[in-house]
Amino acid sequence: NTLFFLVLSYFIHSMHHSPKPWSTTFLFNIRTLKTKSVSLLSPSSTRCLSTSASSSIENENTEQLLRKASKYINEADYVLFSAGAGIGVDSGLPDFRGTEGFWKAYPPIKKLGVRFEEMAHPRWFHTNPELAWGFYGHRMNKYRQTTPHSGFHVINHIMGQKNSFVFTSNVDGQFQKSGIPDEKIIECHGSIHHTQCLHNCCSTIFNVDFTVKVDENTMLAEKSTIPKCPMKCGSILRPNILMFGDNSWNDDRTDEQRKRYNAWVDSIHKKKHKLVVVEVGAGIAIYTVRDQSERLCNEKEGVLIRINPRDPE
Repeated sequence: NTLFFLVLSYFIHSMHHSPKPWSTTFLFNIRTLKTKSVSLLSPSSTRCLSTSASSSIENENTEQLLRKASKYINEADYVLFSAGAGIGVDSGLPDFRGTEGFWKAYPPIKKLGVRFEEMAHPRWFHTNPELAWGFYGHRMNKYRQTTPHSGFHVINHIMGQKNSFVFTSNVDGQFQKSGIPDEKIIECHGSIHHTQCLHNCCSTIFNVDFTVKVDENTMLAEKSTIPKCPMKCGSILRPNILMFGDNSWNDDRTDEQRKRYNAWVDSIHKKKHKLVVVEVGAGIAIYTVRDQSERLCNEKEGVLIRINPRDPE
């Protein structure tokens, strides 16, 4: 997880040796340092630029690609940052990649033989609220304690220069924590920092103003700290997150974000505006983010830059 520190080192070097803006140089070296290739994908024209390269940025072909990538962002009128769980790994957050990855992060749940797709299901709040809030309460506490890595601040910097938006499936709030305005973000799966009534006695989405105490040996929440619905319906609260098999998620907050995002998208005119989508850490298991990146690039004839050391294509 030294990726962003390595990139930052190159950025500092580039400031003194290249006229290119530091923000674009920073971004386009991410995959170079983690994989053996660099690709710029443009679905609208099925264009793919790639080259073999070692981890050294001195490779001439790689450097040419990086400069071309930098040119795309320099000339862009609009930039979308789309992100999956992979972007948080350098901050020390798990990406729950595969069953073993999930169980490594949550050994007590491994003993139960429960996979992430099974654990991230609303039924646990009905059948075993201590376990449900143990899992989500632990995640909530970890996200609160986590400091966003330097890459988030670089994205924030670029967003200050370009007409930009963030589309993310992450529920951790790291983009807001890094200083990016909430009105420039859509969290398509909701946020762990907001809750709703388990039985939907009202349409209110509540800000989290509580702490759930979790026994990390059992991953069970202390019963007295499990949040109750303030509307006195007798129910408990659940995170305002879209879970697997979830028919009761209140998407009002995300719908408001979506309206702002759609207005931003509608303001992009492909005949007069240049769009670049920088996609970071979005895997193929849950395709929401990748689908949005590709759809937007196809619709607006934009350029897609995919940064993913595990699933680059």
